[in-house]
Amino acid sequence: MERTPAGTSVGVDDPYAFVERCDHLTDDGRCRYALEHAEHDPSFAAERRADDCRCPAADPAGEWTWRDCPHFRARNRSRECVRCGLDERRMAHSEERPLLEEHHLSYADIDDGADHGDDGSADEPNHEITVYLCRWCHAKIHNSWARLGDDASPDPEAIAAREGRRSREQDELGFSSAAERYGDE
Repeated sequence: MERTPAGTSVGVDDPYAFVERCDHLTDDGRCRYALEHAEHDPSFAAERRADDCRCPAADPAGEWTWRDCPHFRARNRSRECVRCGLDERRMAHSEERPLLEEHHLSYADIDDGADHGDDGSADEPNHEITVYLCRWCHAKIHNSWARLGDDASPDPEAIAAREGRRSREQDELGFSSAAERYGDE
């Protein structure tokens, strides 16, 4: 199983199994990294430009997988826990701890103890892959009590916290029915 730099579990054997798409992939299948950051890796950008910046990993019949791309990054943007489905309820101007936390399945640019080849390079590139977990599932994953792919429901404490925020959110909106506003009860 994959581990964090601190040695705790990330809850998966293969982080790429939880990837939908690369953050650099445009809607038309082109590599945004090659288009916008060519100065960081000129040879990579030149290769991609020679192929109209097509992403070879995005094509299911393509010659690459996400793992093959040196600039792959996948940061989940959905605002719900990928394990139990709890959705985020953020309160404006609140210092409360968020219900969801970003969880790394894989880390970019770290020495992960991977075997290095004769030239000193890692056998596989390090990629940043993140998902959102509710803080309850996040703790369970890092304490090795759970795995990301478990069939899980939100903790009762998580549901109570979310509903408490939802109630405060509705109070902030100041909703009152027409009957309350016009005295027709």
